[in-house]
Amino acid sequence: MESKVVLNERSCHRHQEAGKKTDGCDLDGGLAYISGFGNTLESEALAGALPRGQNSPLVCPYGLYAEQLSGTSFTSPRKLNQRSWLYRIKPSVTHEPFKARTPRHERLVSEFDKSNSCTTPTQLRWRPVDVPNSPTDFVDGLYTVCGAGSSFLRHGFAVHMYAANTSMDNCAFCNADGDFLIVPQQGRLWISTECGKLQVSPGEIAVIPQGFRFAVALPDGPSRGYVAEILAPIFRANGLAAPRDFVAPKAWFEEGSRPGYTIIQKFGGELFTAIQDFSPFNVVAWHGNYVPYKYDLSKFCPYNTVLIDHSDPSINTVLTAPTDKPGVALLDFVIFPPRWLVAEHTFRPPYYHRNCMSEFMGLIYGGYEAKADGFLPGGASLHSCMTPHGPDTKTFEATVERGNEVGPLKICNTMAFMFESCLIPRICTWALESPYMDHEYYQCWTGLRSHFSHETTNRDCVENGIQRGA
Repeated sequence: MESKVVLNERSCHRHQEAGKKTDGCDLDGGLAYISGFGNTLESEALAGALPRGQNSPLVCPYGLYAEQLSGTSFTSPRKLNQRSWLYRIKPSVTHEPFKARTPRHERLVSEFDKSNSCTTPTQLRWRPVDVPNSPTDFVDGLYTVCGAGSSFLRHGFAVHMYAANTSMDNCAFCNADGDFLIVPQQGRLWISTECGKLQVSPGEIAVIPQGFRFAVALPDGPSRGYVAEILAPIFRANGLAAPRDFVAPKAWFEEGSRPGYTIIQKFGGELFTAIQDFSPFNVVAWHGNYVPYKYDLSKFCPYNTVLIDHSDPSINTVLTAPTDKPGVALLDFVIFPPRWLVAEHTFRPPYYHRNCMSEFMGLIYGGYEAKADGFLPGGASLHSCMTPHGPDTKTFEATVERGNEVGPLKICNTMAFMFESCLIPRICTWALESPYMDHEYYQCWTGLRSHFSHETTNRDCVENGIQRGA
C-alpha cells in the first residue's frame, strides 16, 4: 500500500497578522529564507536593528537587548565554533522559575539504561501509528523508540517519533539536551523559531539546534513523522547535499503582552516549564552561524555505480554528526531517493549484510526497493549492530527472475531514510510492547531457499567469467 504525499506543496501569499512582522515573500508559504550551510548569516526584520561594528553596544538599536546563544564551548576552534547574537525586545531570562512539568511525559527519554529500555539483536519493524483522537500537540505527541547514551554525559543519540493533531498554543519547546532533526511524513509543519519561521513539508527536513525555542503549528491538521536527537556534536553537511540548498529563516518577531506563555524545556530527558508574559519569538534581528535550518530532500544529488556491484549506503549521507574517531558517526542521516539503477550483472537492491553500525529506517512516501511488503510510509524498522538484514524473499526472487537483461531502471516515487549510529541502541519498553509492532517481520525472509548446486554448468561459467581447469 502506498500513500500519496505532495512534495513541496507551495503557495504564494503574504503572511500578515496583528502584532507580527514579516521579512520578504517567496514561493514557500509566504516565507523567505537565507541560503547556505554553516555560513555566518544575518537578518533583520526592521532596517537598522542589527548593531554595526560590535556585538554588544551600550544601547542597541530600537532599545533591543543583545543576547548570545552558543552551541559550542567558548574555547572551540574557530572552524568548529557555533554561536549567534540575537537582538530581542525582552531577554529570555525574564521568566518565573522552572518547575517539573505535570503530568510527566513518561515516553520521552534521554537517559538510556535498564530502567526504561532493553536490548535485543532481533530485527524489529513497526507499522505506521494512528494519529490520536484526543487533542495532542507536537510535544505531547513525541515518544522515544530507541537510543543510547546520556544527555548528562553529552554523548549519545535518541530516535523519536511523533503523532499530533493540534498546534502548540501559547507555549514553546526548548531542547537543552541536543539537536532535533525533524522528518515530517504526514502533514506540513509551521515551525516558529527565535530566528524566524520555517515551513517544512513531507520530503523536507528541519534541524533545530540545541537551546533554540520553537513552536510547531499544524496547518494540515493531523501530522506524524520522525525525529533524530544527537546529544553532543553538531550536524555537518555531507555527500552531495549542496550547502546552498540548506536555508535558514529570516528574522520575524512577535511583540506585545502574552500572559501565561509557557516555556517547556527538555533537560536531562525530563520536561520542565516556566511562565513568562511575552512570546520568545521577539527577536527583531540576529547574526551568526548557529541557526535553525531546513533542507529539501528532492535537491539531493544521488550517485551510484555505473558498471557493476552495489555501492554502500554512505554515498547517500545528507547530514552527519561525527565522533572523535575519523569516519565513524554518532549519527548519520542517509536517504534513498528516486534514482537510476544501471549496474550490469548485478543484484541491484541492497545486498544482505551485517553492520557494526545500527540502522533505524523510516519511509516518507512510496515504497522501499528492498521490501516488497510490510514496510509502509510512516512505519519504521531497526536493525542493530551485527544483526543480519537485507531484501525480503519477494524482492530477491523478483530481482533474480528479471535476469541480466533488465536494462536501466529508474526507481520513482520513493523517499526512504536511515538514522545510522555507531552506538548500540536500547529499545524503549513501550516500543517493544506497541500494538504497531510487526511480530511477523522475520517471516519476510523465511521463504529464502537454497539455490546451491555442486554442478557448475558450462553456461554458468561463461556467464560468470569462470575459467574452468582441466
